[in-house]
Amino acid sequence: MSETACTGWAKKTIALGSAASITAAFNNGSGSWDSNNGANYSIGVGATTVKDGVVSAAASDPCPPLDNEKPTVPQSAAATAQGTAVTLKWTASTDNVAVSGYEITRSGGAGTVVLVSSTNMLTDSGLLPRAAYTYTIKARDAAGNVSAASAAASVTTGDAVVVAPGTPLGTDMREESIYFVMTARFFDGDSSNNRGGSQHVNSGNVAHDDPMFRGDFKGLIDKLDYVKALGFSAIWITPVTLNRSDYDYHGYHTYDFYQVDARLESPGASYQDLINAAHAKGIKIIQDIVINHSSRWGAKGLFTPKVFGIRDTKWSSFYDLPNPDFTYNGLAIEPTSGKSYYNGDLWSTPEPAGNTCRSWGVPTATGYNCQWPSATSGMFPTKYYHACWIGNWEGEDSRSCWLHEDLADFNTENAEVQQYLLGAYQRFIDMGVDGFRIDTAVHVPRVTWNRRFLPQLQARAQARFGEKGKNFYMAGEVGAFVNDKWNRGSVNHSAQFFTWKERKDYVADDVQAALDQFNYENNLGTAGQPTSTNAILSGNSYHAPDRSKFSGMNIIDMRMHMNFGDANNAFWNGKDSDDSVNDATYNMVYVDSHDFGPNKSSTAYAGGTAAWAENMSLMWTFRGIPTLYQGSEIEFQAGKQIDCGPTCALETTRRAYFGKHIEGSVTASDFGVAASASGAVATTLSTPLVQHVQRLNQIRRKIPALQKGQYSTEDVSGNMAYKRRYTLGAVDSFVLVSVSGGATFNAIPNGTYKDAVTGDVKVVTGGSLTTSVSGQGNARIYVLDLPGNPAPGKIGVNGPFLK
Repeated sequence: MSETACTGWAKKTIALGSAASITAAFNNGSGSWDSNNGANYSIGVGATTVKDGVVSAAASDPCPPLDNEKPTVPQSAAATAQGTAVTLKWTASTDNVAVSGYEITRSGGAGTVVLVSSTNMLTDSGLLPRAAYTYTIKARDAAGNVSAASAAASVTTGDAVVVAPGTPLGTDMREESIYFVMTARFFDGDSSNNRGGSQHVNSGNVAHDDPMFRGDFKGLIDKLDYVKALGFSAIWITPVTLNRSDYDYHGYHTYDFYQVDARLESPGASYQDLINAAHAKGIKIIQDIVINHSSRWGAKGLFTPKVFGIRDTKWSSFYDLPNPDFTYNGLAIEPTSGKSYYNGDLWSTPEPAGNTCRSWGVPTATGYNCQWPSATSGMFPTKYYHACWIGNWEGEDSRSCWLHEDLADFNTENAEVQQYLLGAYQRFIDMGVDGFRIDTAVHVPRVTWNRRFLPQLQARAQARFGEKGKNFYMAGEVGAFVNDKWNRGSVNHSAQFFTWKERKDYVADDVQAALDQFNYENNLGTAGQPTSTNAILSGNSYHAPDRSKFSGMNIIDMRMHMNFGDANNAFWNGKDSDDSVNDATYNMVYVDSHDFGPNKSSTAYAGGTAAWAENMSLMWTFRGIPTLYQGSEIEFQAGKQIDCGPTCALETTRRAYFGKHIEGSVTASDFGVAASASGAVATTLSTPLVQHVQRLNQIRRKIPALQKGQYSTEDVSGNMAYKRRYTLGAVDSFVLVSVSGGATFNAIPNGTYKDAVTGDVKVVTGGSLTTSVSGQGNARIYVLDLPGNPAPGKIGVNGPFLK
């Protein structure tokens, strides 16, 4: 007789006596034998397993004893309140194997909520003021054993702490360089708001102890000095609004446009705290926003769909029991399901009042009708959402249909939708953010931007902050993922198109106006588009730019982005497009991002350190605003897949957690200068590309022509060589630049030129200057001494590339 074993195994203990082994064959109890093809199995002394014909000697027990032992009860629970935040601490429990975490039940205030913590401490924020709360704690182990509850810890919150709204710094965004941060993947300042979500196990993130929501505002506040030590004076952060989907750490699946995602905030580290802390260090905040779409679960306060659900034998585990006393915020744990990603409010078996989804609950081959959000099922009212899928990415439908099932496409031509979105984003303007990066801008008709969104947002900034509001910066993501000037010949889908106002009046109806504008501009074609010299010098002279036809939307420089596999290629392609952009000196310029590398690569840029240095030298001296994605300064995850959703672990992608590289302390004494650093961040700050970007930022900040100047290659020989000038009031800055190679500049003003890289001085008397540059990524930056505007001479110290 076999002994008790676990599923899939049979067990037999045999006394061998003095024998060293036995031979064996096996019967499954139904007359079928396995005799190892007639040779029988040889089994030695000790524990041996036989599985699928493979004999493993000295094997570990495939059926270890079940762990039925509960952890000890948490002791000495104590709660203290600071404003409307509570800090709860207790003595850690013990377990025969290991304690895996704690469940904390909070009662009082708005009801009972279950929270979780991986340590013996919890910070609970956003509570009601002057309210009594009680907490009990249970310990849990990996086997699912749960201790009894601790003694209760009670506390009464104080008054709400009101953080004063911020004020934007209000200067020209071209004076800055931008560091792009994916907040949830940057630095973890508060582990109590970490959440893995429904895909934590399936994605493989659990194996790396890497919840998708890991970084937060507290972590970003803690590392502002790192950003400043790199030399960046603006931070573009991923969307901050409350998201809702299976994999929403990136922020582009907004469910509540009026609420900041609780998984990003902490006591003393709200979004307003971040804005204020950044401004205190002279750093601007550019907030990523989404106008084109909501989450697949709609937009709270406008429309949220109900799907058909049923808790039958097949689907009961899929649908959480409804809890009318629980409100989803991404962070709180619903008590019955034990989930922060609870879905009990999203489904119904009876057809809800006002349902528009066709064939509600009718069985299908795989489930039921209306069981999942869809563009074409009628679930989303056409008043608020479009009802089609994109078929032609260069067609009109790319502006009026769904991109993906996770991105419910707003009917942005509806007045209620417009007011809902304007109301949400005007609140963030009021908080003092310095600008917006606008996601998926190409998927909203330009006439809708120009009539219903851009003027209103700009007007709000100016009404709220006066002169400072005039420099509120907006840059749109127009996904023209091609290498040519116009996106496959379609003007309506080309980035530069969105920098221009409309050239004719359209009918009042926004739906018809969008169609009319598409057809009108499409018929005019590329040859009929306006041109500009706003970024181009007139000889050696700066001229006042004509921005009377500017729409209000600047752009991400998609053409340079697509061509940045080679800096020289990016330069000439960018230059070729500049006459079609209203003012390319405002372009946001980057090599790669959280979405794509050059040439729409799905892997992170891996051209090598010298190529990165060359790209940076071009970005920091050519027209446009240099922008760097977190980690590029150390070639973080070079060559790795940028994003694979929940099909692979984040740790294996370019969206891996960056925080381990910036642990420790750093103090910035100025932009591009670390006064002190220790730990991992000190190592990071010593790497070649970091030193390169620090010096580039130091140089750019001291030469106005590199920030805001027009440029020209007229009378210039050399591959990446150009002259730039900026003149306004008492400021007059003229500079000659050559990157990765020498150049000759003819017909330039006579005078004394000083190189910001080497300090070399050249006196020009015959209108010509020749630079000598060796080494990829090296550069010469000769600044002309002008009355009241002396050339700075050498800026910073020689590094691995600039020397």
